[in-house]
Amino acid sequence: MSAPAHHQPPKGTRDFYPPEMAVRRHIESAWRKASIDHGFDEIDGPTFEHLSLYTVKSGEGIINELFSFRRAGGEDDYALRPEFTPTLARMVAARAGSLPQPIKWFAIPTHFRAERPQRGRLREFIQWNVDLIGVEGSQAEVDVLSTAIIAMERLGLTPADVRVKLSHRGVVAAALHALGAQSERLAEAFALLDRRDKLEPAEFDSRAAAIGLGASSSKRLTELARTKLAITSDASAIAAALGCTPANAEPLVELAQRLIVAELGAWCDLDFGIVRGLAYYTGSVFELHEASGSERAIAGGGRYDKLIELFGGPSMPAVGFGMGDVVLGLLLRDRGKLPADEGATLLPRPDVFLVSAGAPDAEQLLLQLSASMRRAGLHVRHTYKATRNVGKLLSEAGKCRARHAIILGAELEQGMVAWKDLDAGSQELVPVAEVLARVKEATARA
Repeated sequence: MSAPAHHQPPKGTRDFYPPEMAVRRHIESAWRKASIDHGFDEIDGPTFEHLSLYTVKSGEGIINELFSFRRAGGEDDYALRPEFTPTLARMVAARAGSLPQPIKWFAIPTHFRAERPQRGRLREFIQWNVDLIGVEGSQAEVDVLSTAIIAMERLGLTPADVRVKLSHRGVVAAALHALGAQSERLAEAFALLDRRDKLEPAEFDSRAAAIGLGASSSKRLTELARTKLAITSDASAIAAALGCTPANAEPLVELAQRLIVAELGAWCDLDFGIVRGLAYYTGSVFELHEASGSERAIAGGGRYDKLIELFGGPSMPAVGFGMGDVVLGLLLRDRGKLPADEGATLLPRPDVFLVSAGAPDAEQLLLQLSASMRRAGLHVRHTYKATRNVGKLLSEAGKCRARHAIILGAELEQGMVAWKDLDAGSQELVPVAEVLARVKEATARA
């Protein structure tokens, strides 16, 4: 008999039991460490914002994609955050004059989208956001991409698992101009290029004609959307692939060269079908994909030099990305980069497990030792029932993967406890007065 609907998590959301939460923290730990190692500081903002914050950037059409609401008796409309960039832009704009630059921020918030759940896409998800604001030139892109790639490495992934697909809207714009796209309709051309594989051929050709592309140019646009190159700093090779001049290709050449020097080139490809459909991107754009292409994008981002200004701040160069946990989690499982026990071995291991074997004064000593060990910074667990069946109690210690067990048994009459090294399987008697020091010493060696 199935549980009533209201006893189930809402569709498109997840319950995180301890093993699932351990996997989530494992991913978040790699994200956080990579961010900090690259000099980014962590921030966060409200779970919900004024609805208008999202329509400023994306237009009224985004409302249907959001969980929006109005407080009873109130006049303002709000929305649960579907992404973090508008919050980031608002925060920067509010204090742009006093923030030290460059601004290097990251966040790992929960997001919400009112869309149909499917593989790799949920209504509630965790997203890692990394943004570098105030730096011109491609070194900013290199720092941001390095942060993403280092996190992938630390999660056990390699260039055989994940590919970074790079492009540049300015360079692709030159190619579109060469095809005959009208300057005032470049935004439509980018959107068409972004949606190439989602449109029927007839509709694609019709939209291409509307922006000034004839039949032959429309065919070439299709080819452009599927043009891929191994990363190269050869301007002539890029220009030949795009049908533009080497001078037009220079921004992408510079970025590729820096990535190669930074030893990140092995992860990267040039893919001119990547333009990122959002209009606020102004230069380089990139996505991280599972290497076979069978999953949705793991991450996406690029340069957005005008967005802070759009939210009332000064004109500031900016580049960043967002990476969700859903597709990444699927990839890690498919590649065997998570434990077969679905995360149980990622749970923190107790330093010591205290066992009360029913001896006189054992309960009081258990309380005293637990308190002193925890004050010393140790991870301590203990039994909640006293019994002389020590084997049963030690099985509890084994299930939580404790490193050591201290058995408070008959030896207490001589001022001793039994110390068991659960990894080595050895056991010895230790004076009660020495227990804390011995545990600290053993933990320091672990």
